Amino acid sequence: MAPRPCCRRRIGCQPPAFYFKPGGIPLRDLSVQTLGLDELEAIRLADLEGLYHEQGAEKMGVSRATFGRILEGARRKIACALINGQALQIASENENVGVRPSPEEASHSHIVESDGEASPSPEPTGDGSRRGRCGCRRRRNENI
Repeated sequence: MAPRPCCRRRIGCQPPAFYFKPGGIPLRDLSVQTLGLDELEAIRLADLEGLYHEQGAEKMGVSRATFGRILEGARRKIACALINGQALQIASENENVGVRPSPEEASHSHIVESDGEASPSPEPTGDGSRRGRCGCRRRRNENI
């Protein structure tokens, strides 16, 4: 009996870079950990936006248990890359990931539009901060 196919997962933003590596070492000399777009989205929702697993799962269109497994795998890969001095690659494509906002997120400035293009520069939120592509709030005068 064949396993059931993966359901399509929604992600809310594209990363600004697809490789992160230790400084001073050429990429060709490093081992690489590959982080999927769905894993990056789970990290964004849980760790950057501070959502509970149930809320993150709803935004991604997966079950809470699946969200937890995706998040656990992503954290393990990031920890391995940091501890072992490896490069971290973010996969640029995945057939089970749809780069489309959920209906309730469609109006936010940090969401990638359905054509795959990132939204324009961060927009003011009314409280002196700006909402960036990743959904985090940044102070106008803060050095990031």
